[in-house]
Amino acid sequence: MDRSKNNSLEFGKNSTASAAAAAVMSAPWANNKESPTLPNEDDSPEDDADNATPAKVTDPLAPRLANNERVLVVSVTERNRETWSQKAEFLLAVIGFAVDLGNVWRFPYICYQNGGGAFLIPYCVMLIFGGLPLFYMELALGQFHRCGCLSIWKRICPALKGVGYAICLIDVYMGMYYNTIIGWAVYYLFASFTSTLPWTSCGNSWNTNSCMPVTNENFTEKATTPAKEFFERMVLEQYKSDGLDYMGPIKPTLALCVFGVFILVYFSLWKGVRSAGKVVWVTALAPYVVLFILLIRGVSLPGAMEGIRYYLTPEWHKLKNSKVWIDAASQIFFSLGPGFGTLLALSSYNKFNNNCYRDALITSSINCLTSFLAGFVIFSVLGYMAHVQKTSIDKVGLEGPGLVFIVYPEAIATMSGSVFWSIIFFLMLITLGLDSTFGGLEAMITALCDEYPRAIGRRRELFVLLLLACIYLCALPTMTYGGVFLVNFLNVYGPGLAILFVVFVEAAGVFWFYGVDRFSEDVEQMLGIKPGIFWRICWTYISPVFLLAIFIFSILGYEEMLGEEYQYPEWSIKVGWAVTCSSVLCIPMYIIYKFVFASKGDCRTRYRDAFKVPPQCGSVLPGQQGTTV
Repeated sequence: MDRSKNNSLEFGKNSTASAAAAAVMSAPWANNKESPTLPNEDDSPEDDADNATPAKVTDPLAPRLANNERVLVVSVTERNRETWSQKAEFLLAVIGFAVDLGNVWRFPYICYQNGGGAFLIPYCVMLIFGGLPLFYMELALGQFHRCGCLSIWKRICPALKGVGYAICLIDVYMGMYYNTIIGWAVYYLFASFTSTLPWTSCGNSWNTNSCMPVTNENFTEKATTPAKEFFERMVLEQYKSDGLDYMGPIKPTLALCVFGVFILVYFSLWKGVRSAGKVVWVTALAPYVVLFILLIRGVSLPGAMEGIRYYLTPEWHKLKNSKVWIDAASQIFFSLGPGFGTLLALSSYNKFNNNCYRDALITSSINCLTSFLAGFVIFSVLGYMAHVQKTSIDKVGLEGPGLVFIVYPEAIATMSGSVFWSIIFFLMLITLGLDSTFGGLEAMITALCDEYPRAIGRRRELFVLLLLACIYLCALPTMTYGGVFLVNFLNVYGPGLAILFVVFVEAAGVFWFYGVDRFSEDVEQMLGIKPGIFWRICWTYISPVFLLAIFIFSILGYEEMLGEEYQYPEWSIKVGWAVTCSSVLCIPMYIIYKFVFASKGDCRTRYRDAFKVPPQCGSVLPGQQGTTV
């Protein structure tokens, strides 16, 4: 990942090909297992595999051809793929993508709901056998093939290119609602710059007669807190909507906050890894500084130890419940984030022989430890709130946005120096969210720039601008008075269900069609050592079953994912399944297209063209195409 300063070229631009130099060597799947001599690691893929011009083969090859060995002839062009300027930038980008808002508002809740400290057992088991192998797989795939989630399929299983299109569509859905959540945090940040936090007391224009501070001795369950009313009646103003049946007009101040988020995202992504690599130093590291500050403050509060004890006390009998194991698998999957195309995209800018195995272990471990750390931060404050309200912790805590936009701000409002704590808390939420939205959008941008290098790759800045403008316009309904209901709706039916099926097909394509043996040889070519038997067993059997099980149980329990606070109308459920199918159907539709329209010959020939890897697509040089003779 340490990029040669003398060989830096802007991503997406092409130089005129000079006289091609031919490099002849055995393919990785041939009988000769010797690793080829690698050229400069900054040599990069050609614009398009279809345009690769093989070098002419001369007489010196004849003796090898006589022995029926496969020989790979590689044409070398001058187009270079940009790489990370420092190894740390890649690690921070991956950590920033994996560590998101879910680490703060979901893991602590899932942990205490499913047995407290005992939950760490199924969590670690699912990490080792399910999440980590998939995480490692995507980092290795991106680094070896050096392209995004579209172009990579012509080298793995051509018929499954629809997986790439499905991922791009899922990333659009995610961009439509995830940036709106960050916009809520921006709204809170600006609201915090005041002498007294606006959700500290009742009596404001947005408050109702049932508003009552939690510190009031007469506080009952029927009363609503100032923090809850500030979020629902001032930030969202959801009382002006009837849900999805009538969402109301766009709220201008919220639309402006989300627009500011999109501006930040644009100037972080427009130059590719050159711009994103600098931004992640702030967005990936700042949350840890704030987390440790909040932890120190949290454990010093009265009642904090009771909250932490509640968080960690193991309930071993819950391990007999299959739901606990399914929750652990789902949490690991959505926390690490394989399948969104982000890990493929980020690792595709690595050097060819970068140790992606070590990177997978480091980044996945940091992600899980961050979730665990966030639990201490959250439950120390929940323990404090239970102490203040003289109630039990289970009546204080909420899952999801309610935790970070209602409960935590409510606790901050009762602390001394509340303005300072509020500012740094919402700065942490913003930086956590920005890293993840960078990753999701970069996956789609990299994929399309690699697939269409001349039409899009050369005009990356303009393309990113138009893409973000389109996503912002599509996201405007989430900024209406009823937008919060649409945010939850898109979270479930956009990526929530579809991504599980998409990643299952991706894993099947890599491990069953491309083959674990061939994939292991690719890893050996990069790292000098073949993955052990543990990884090969996980890739062949355990990881696909892991994904299929999560997918089945998620479909069966999709109503729980929607929550109980709002009853979604029947027509919206049908629309939701249509949204889910819009991405999932990309896969069978492309298979049909590839088999029926893009292939010729009898059924056997068509099957071979659609599902078998063309020999010329095996990459033995960093990101280059080869041709078998």
